[in-house]
Amino acid sequence: MIDTLTGFAVVGVAIALGYVIGRIDLLGPHARHVLGRLIFFVLSPFLLFSVLAHADAGMLFSSLLPVSAIAAVAVIVVYVLFARLWWKRPIGETVIGALSAGQVNSNNIGIPLSIYLLGSAAYPAPVILMQLLVFTPISLTILDAVTSDTVSIRRTLVRTATNPIIIGSLLGTLVSVLGIRVPDIVMDPVQLIADASVPVLLISYGISLHGQRVLGTRGHRRDVILASILKLIAMPVVAWGAALLFGLSSEQTLIVVVLAALPTAQNVFNYSQRYDVGEAISRDTVFLTTIGCLPVLVLIMALLG
Repeated sequence: MIDTLTGFAVVGVAIALGYVIGRIDLLGPHARHVLGRLIFFVLSPFLLFSVLAHADAGMLFSSLLPVSAIAAVAVIVVYVLFARLWWKRPIGETVIGALSAGQVNSNNIGIPLSIYLLGSAAYPAPVILMQLLVFTPISLTILDAVTSDTVSIRRTLVRTATNPIIIGSLLGTLVSVLGIRVPDIVMDPVQLIADASVPVLLISYGISLHGQRVLGTRGHRRDVILASILKLIAMPVVAWGAALLFGLSSEQTLIVVVLAALPTAQNVFNYSQRYDVGEAISRDTVFLTTIGCLPVLVLIMALLG
């Protein structure tokens, strides 16, 4: 329990620091925009390359992958049905809301909590792979298309293929799968830049909280509430059911349920900043699920651990 709280304390201190920086206006009015671009185009690609390059190839494609995929796709589909068919939300907002419901913080919070709760940093690797090589290309392609002045399939495909986050993820996966040993003279600078990604991302998120009130954006409260309920309650339950269906062991079941209960990925907030769409939805869902996942994880550990 103490180790779990320690993991959240690390994340909370960085976010609180960002809030203070935003409150005293230390970095000026363009801080969020500049940090968002720095994270999206530079820091995150290095981090994702590093994480996937060091991941065990066998773990990347283990039985945890299909169960995690089923849980994520199920809640994403439910959110899309509500947002598009019932609430008539624009496509861009629907994408951000769906990612807020189904994309977990498998890196910043998932890796440290996996160490504290499950004993290994390798378990989030299949989820990271799925999100980066499947969800991210599809989502960014849609966001590129709906936020561009003119829609061009060729240009959208080119922008997706040259997206630095996708490139970093693919290169890291190839290094892991092919067993390539990257020389220290290359990997050490990469790791140095990668290590800056998580704290800068958390600080940027903290800055965005200044002047904002959770669920304060009219017209989007139900989007946030739905995404948060799907993320914290529905997704772990679906993961548990899928684990039983696939005949996973009790240990593997615990792993997939814990991973499904992780809060919304802060990358979703970064995407909403980058494309200037659905920022209130992603920001508030990240906040609520980060706070709310603690009692959920404690309950899961009590029931399954």
